[in-house]
Amino acid sequence: MKILGFDSQVFLAPMAGITDYPLRRLTASFGSGILVSEMVAVNALQRKNPKTYRIADVRSEPYPVVVQLVGNDVGLFVEAAKLAEELGAYSLDINMGCPVKKIVNNGSGSALMKDMSKAAEIIQAVAKATPLKVSVKFRKGWDNNSVNAVEFARMCEESGAAYITVHGRTRSEFYAGKADWDIIAAVKNAVKIPVVGNGDVTSPQKAKALLEYTGADGVMIGRAALGAPWLISAAHDYINNGVLRDLPPVRQIKETVLEHIRGLVDYYGKELALPLSRKYVCWYCKNLRDAKRFREKYVKINDFSEALLTVNEYFDNCHEQEI
Repeated sequence: MKILGFDSQVFLAPMAGITDYPLRRLTASFGSGILVSEMVAVNALQRKNPKTYRIADVRSEPYPVVVQLVGNDVGLFVEAAKLAEELGAYSLDINMGCPVKKIVNNGSGSALMKDMSKAAEIIQAVAKATPLKVSVKFRKGWDNNSVNAVEFARMCEESGAAYITVHGRTRSEFYAGKADWDIIAAVKNAVKIPVVGNGDVTSPQKAKALLEYTGADGVMIGRAALGAPWLISAAHDYINNGVLRDLPPVRQIKETVLEHIRGLVDYYGKELALPLSRKYVCWYCKNLRDAKRFREKYVKINDFSEALLTVNEYFDNCHEQEI
């Protein structure tokens, strides 16, 4: 099932400081999938903070981008929604699931699962303020004593959400333990709007399994896609065509790493690209030989040419061991 005009039902999860323009562009180059921006703070966007404004500006991207908004002020949400529309958003997602202390202490993210009337007010206001489709991402509940995903999902539907995404963990669990796919199934059975399931999807097979187990309309992949931008389209192909791709050979991984670094340079400039590249480069080698030693070396490099040389040497050595 295709959701709301997207060409896929597989989403790359929004991850702050990670799912930026270079990563979205790279992910799109592998094939079909739905791309979501980093989380955009409504207060910072409303005052046109340069960094936040740039995150929300997706006008140059040739594929649909869902722009995710976070905050707790209704008026700021309305203004930010209108700005995001002007900046090229295909649709809007409201973050009501982020577990990070800094976010919840402001009454935002998953804290809104404890204030259903405020959450409803925000969704209604945003849905009324823009012709764009509005979705909501939330969790199983705040903790195991307050599991309210089904009730929350019904509220989202009644408030005007076009679809919802459910992460099968509570806020108190963060990303630990096993995601509860049963709660995703319960949400799917409770509403008529499309439901996207999120949690513990680490492979194309797991993506298909979540859809079959829960009856969900879509699936969202987050941490498993770090260092594997091909995973989103691979899951799409497996779900829709039954084709299970081979994992990329080391030589292709190297080219992907270098392309990612070039994208960071183009977007952020060489000075910022090197420190930003460290987390991404380390993720790419997570299943390769001598990865720990390579990571320890790469994160200490402060010269751009040395960084490129080190990447080439490491992946070339891995390739030689592969054949």
